[in-house]
Amino acid sequence: MASVSSLASTVNQRLADALSAALPDAAPADPLLRRSDRADFQANGILALAKKAKANPRELATQVVEKLPTGEGDVLKDVEVSGPGFLNITVSDRAIVETLAARAADARLGVPFNENAGTTVVDYAQPNVAKEMHVGHLRSAVIGAAMVEILEFTGEKVVRRHHIGDWGTQFGMLIQYLVEHPSELDHGDADKVDGEEAMSALNRIYKASRVLFDSDEEFKQRARDRVVQLQAGDPESRELWQRFVDESKIYFYSVFNKLDMQIADPDVVGESGYNNMLEETCRILEDSGVAVRSEGALCVFFDDVKGPDGNPTPLIVKKSNGGYGYAATDLSAIRNRVGDLKANTLLYVVDVRQSLHFKMVFETARRAGWLTDDVTAHQLGFGTVLGKDGKPFKTREGETVRLVDLLDEAIERATAVVREKNNEKVGLTEAEIVENGAQIGIGAVKYADLSTSAARDYKFDLDQMVSLNGDTSVYSQYAYARIQSILRLRGEATPAAHPELALAPQERALGLHLDQFGEVVTEAATAYEPHKLAAYIYQLSSLYTSFYSECPVLKADTPAQVENRLFLCDLTARTLHKGLALLGIRTPERL
Repeated sequence: MASVSSLASTVNQRLADALSAALPDAAPADPLLRRSDRADFQANGILALAKKAKANPRELATQVVEKLPTGEGDVLKDVEVSGPGFLNITVSDRAIVETLAARAADARLGVPFNENAGTTVVDYAQPNVAKEMHVGHLRSAVIGAAMVEILEFTGEKVVRRHHIGDWGTQFGMLIQYLVEHPSELDHGDADKVDGEEAMSALNRIYKASRVLFDSDEEFKQRARDRVVQLQAGDPESRELWQRFVDESKIYFYSVFNKLDMQIADPDVVGESGYNNMLEETCRILEDSGVAVRSEGALCVFFDDVKGPDGNPTPLIVKKSNGGYGYAATDLSAIRNRVGDLKANTLLYVVDVRQSLHFKMVFETARRAGWLTDDVTAHQLGFGTVLGKDGKPFKTREGETVRLVDLLDEAIERATAVVREKNNEKVGLTEAEIVENGAQIGIGAVKYADLSTSAARDYKFDLDQMVSLNGDTSVYSQYAYARIQSILRLRGEATPAAHPELALAPQERALGLHLDQFGEVVTEAATAYEPHKLAAYIYQLSSLYTSFYSECPVLKADTPAQVENRLFLCDLTARTLHKGLALLGIRTPERL
């Protein structure tokens, strides 16, 4: 992703400007500001500056402090020199509220646009045709959708790509099985078959054909020959293949709809979408010397990729029987995305277990000149979803958990929580309970995924996910609903900030955290780390809970204090709403 412009005026930025102005002109330095437990901020840049100037860091720090304006009317309220030359800084209450007032007037809540935004293709949500989606498909969909929202909000042009598995050996296996067992795909009245029923039949056929493929060498060879026929455009093979794809897409869309994700047909470009490019890709690689023939196959070799026997392990682009490997499709996709879509960045949200494959694909693309210093590819690798026992998530029978079953259970659990908490004061109708339960259940599943660093495995624990306590989306959704309840009591008028008021410690903590929203969103976009935004949201919810507990809002001491606290409530709600929306999570108005 391209570099991002300096953040809109924040307390942090105002402090940095004040410190930079006080540093010696001859040796400017980054003040290295960070939040601190000992004060609001700590500046560590004096140490590097003193080393460069061969000066005593504590003496230099003292000289800088003497030049800094401090007081309630200034950004800095108090600055002290600590240790060998750190600066412990307390900002003024006025600076916090004034900065937040400017933030509240900005529809983007202080999140800056990327001045050098480019085009990023995000490859995510990659189910396989003729296979039911399972828990393993969850992370690619959820992480990818969040990155799309975050990148678009910071100004990047995003092209969504759902690279569905609709090509390759398994389709030769499926088609050949149905050619030999034509009655297996009889659904009766096809117009009355829904996605679930059609996929169930396809899944059953897939399992039966897999058993035959693994046990019958002659069938295995016929299936492999069928792949070549499919890729060559054989009419019978294509007709059966198209039926698989059409019925699978109905099912995919129903699952993504339950997951509260919008997927459009033009965004679904599976492996088959690059079929017409495969031979040309192979020719370019061979003519340029990037790929070479080895035992009849077209391969790319790497010095640092070797098998257990110590021999080089190649990336196979074209098999000895004339069939194309996954690499040919992935490399053709890169050509399309760079050449036709004019992408600057390619982001692949793919299981970490495919890291070696993508490492070789990206290196091959670089050798071919399709990836350059200005056109880059990244794998946002994710770990495995585990059960409560810390092992790969399975059913009691040892089967992979169907994604739709998992989502249905999450919604059921969340709906029960909403129904239990509903009372006369909240007064939700049954329809609202059901709707809120769906939003909370799906939000809980998404948040549990996104609150963990993508590369790490995480345990899928629905009891914890739908809990009102702890690091869950439900906790933040209830914080948002609580604020909306307060604002409804106040009326429709937008509350105003009062910079002249002194702030309670909980107000200061909440305000300083609100000030960081733009910085966190920018960091999440630049580093492809949505978990940092999730962590920010949880901390914001926690700080608001402390503020709500210790600082009466509607019963504050003075009208100005009531207004100022309502202002903090309103800005917190807007920030929670936007932050959760960027993660693909809804915020019910009443809970």
